[in-house]
Amino acid sequence: MKTRQSPGGAPVALSSNIRGFLQAAGRYATIATLNPDGSPHQAVVWFLLRDDHIVLNSRAGRRWPNNLLRDPRISLTIEAGLDAVTLGGTVEHEDDPALAQADIAEMARRYDDPLTAEREISRFRTEQRLRFVLRPTRLHTHGEPR
Repeated sequence: MKTRQSPGGAPVALSSNIRGFLQAAGRYATIATLNPDGSPHQAVVWFLLRDDHIVLNSRAGRRWPNNLLRDPRISLTIEAGLDAVTLGGTVEHEDDPALAQADIAEMARRYDDPLTAEREISRFRTEQRLRFVLRPTRLHTHGEPR
């Protein structure tokens, strides 16, 4: 197990091994946010890796995005058996509907087969989508994520 935390809240750099692990096909993230009463809330989500940050996307009105709009602290874990990467920090909500739609379309194409993805993208276009960006300030690895 290895943990890195950047001083002063600066984003941590992701090594090529970590980036490769995060970009591997079929990897989902489990996120943890805080409910209004302080209790944890977890959800399994799609994500995109952009440079050294993570993009998350959700339909407006769900619990986890509402939690992040109120309290932007998050922990996110991607695992493959005993190998795992956990990233933490605070997210930024980027209020750009066109970019949020482009992100969810890219995620659908990443996670679904082509026919299902295009059907889902048509549905997503009817929804208000929220975009969050995590520039992690904490990185923890378990096992040998590659």
